Order: sequence, then structure tokens, then C-alpha cells
Amino acid sequence: MQLIRCTQKLLKELGQEPTNIVPIKSFLGSWHANLLLVERHKCVLATNDSTLYTIFIPYLKKAEFEAFHLIFNENLYKNLIFEGFTEKQIEAILNEYQDIKYAKTNNRSVLGSMNDMKSQLKFHIQMSGGLKSTDIFELNHRLNRTIFGAIQYKHPIELLRVKICNS
Repeated sequence: MQLIRCTQKLLKELGQEPTNIVPIKSFLGSWHANLLLVERHKCVLATNDSTLYTIFIPYLKKAEFEAFHLIFNENLYKNLIFEGFTEKQIEAILNEYQDIKYAKTNNRSVLGSMNDMKSQLKFHIQMSGGLKSTDIFELNHRLNRTIFGAIQYKHPIELLRVKICNS
């Protein structure tokens, strides 16, 4: 069982009460997620706590929030394929997230990095001509090649590759 640590806005949208359960140890661990409104569309920005690897999930409707664990896994899967990971590597990651619970955020550093990514994604969306014109996989690809001080001035994709290859 793993956690997605959600902002209050996202917990409300998910209709979930936060859990106090401690997740099992794993090589990627928990994520933080925030609800964003981009061009009047509900979207989620999810960031891995240890690597800052991020996925932006746009155009969410009420039914998708009710099955968010499936939407999260599907988007994580597609983004990892886009990044060139093998099926075996992706399976190892997704096996950790078969059982997902929701909790409150607990890491201000991750939230600060997410705010930086939010600004960047809004810029990239604007430069692409709007959300409908934006290649979401390419946007996520760019976000994960941003250097962050919180991870010793490395790229999130680099840390993710190291963690996956060393597992």
C-alpha cells in the first residue's frame, strides 16, 4: 500500500478522508498531488516525494476523481513508456501502487517544487497555444528535465532512472 499525499482541495474533490496509515517501504514511496484549474479544466499535478518525478493529468471529470487510483496508474504507465522504460521496469513500479490510500500533505519542500512546476507547466501550455494544443507527454518530459535544488541540483528523471536501475 502506498500513499498519495493530497492538498485539501484535492481531498475534497476526491471525496476522501485522509488516512493516517504508514505506507510500506518501497523504492519510490509516496507522492504529493495538487488539484489545478487550467483553462477552466480540472487537472492534477502529482510529484514523487523522493525523485520529484512529476506527471500532469489534465481534463479530469467527476467519475475520474472517483477512480483516481486507476487514472494515476494509467498516466504513470503511459509517461514511463514515453520516457523509454522497459515493461519489466514499469511493472515493478506499478506493482507498488496497486493499493493506494490518500493522506494529507506533509512535505513543504515537495510542495514548493510543485509550485515551481506549476508555473513552468502554465508557461509551456501558453507557449503551445493552450491546453488543447499541448502534447501532455512532451510537457511531462520537459518538467522532469528541470533542475531542482531540493534534489541536489539534479533532474527528476535522472533520480528516477537511478532508483529503477538499482532496484
